[in-house]
Amino acid sequence: MAALQAIKQFRIRELGSLLKTTPVATNALPKVTNPFLPFKNPESGRWAPPKYSLRRQAELIKHARASNTLHLLPPGPKLRSKELQSAFAAAAKDLAQEWWTGKVQWEGELKEKVVPGAEFGNRLYAGKKVMFKGHKWERTMAERMKKRKLLMKGMEARIERFKSVRTSDLAARVDVVLTCCYNTDLQEENSEPSQCTAECIIFETAILVSMGAYTTSYFRFPFMLSIICV
Repeated sequence: MAALQAIKQFRIRELGSLLKTTPVATNALPKVTNPFLPFKNPESGRWAPPKYSLRRQAELIKHARASNTLHLLPPGPKLRSKELQSAFAAAAKDLAQEWWTGKVQWEGELKEKVVPGAEFGNRLYAGKKVMFKGHKWERTMAERMKKRKLLMKGMEARIERFKSVRTSDLAARVDVVLTCCYNTDLQEENSEPSQCTAECIIFETAILVSMGAYTTSYFRFPFMLSIICV
């Protein structure tokens, strides 16, 4: 009873004066602005928001479905035209004699957005190649595996080549280079390592550090520490 009363109050509030004064004709129906849609003022050209918010529209539709009076509501974002057409067929017969149930023509264009899969009840994933987005590590797995496969190609040969180089032999060769560079710098007036010598030391030391070879060169040439830190 409360649901029917809510629909009746809505009809009287919006159409009360119009239905009482306008005679009911078969060819001409009274035109009423749809309160569920935005309205454009023809004089100013400005748009006015709907008279009823989406929340109030949903409440009225809920009451109309409970009282079988869905055909008395205008179309809107919450009530499509197809649903209204089926509601007219199942309209309540006992309310046909009530004056507030008279037919009217609602003015306003309802632009219905075509959603793929709406007719099948699968609007979320209709027309998509991938159903679920998944985690980031799942989305990037194919690219990571491709890169990993490329890096692992020939890994055994690289490991053997790495193991074939003795760290002690490499450290000894670097010590010889450093000794020669240092002796050459001592013959100059400044007795400080040149830029070429410094670059050579940094490069060779980086090789030793990456190979895990730590020799006594740091103690033999104290200036190496300052060069590396710079």
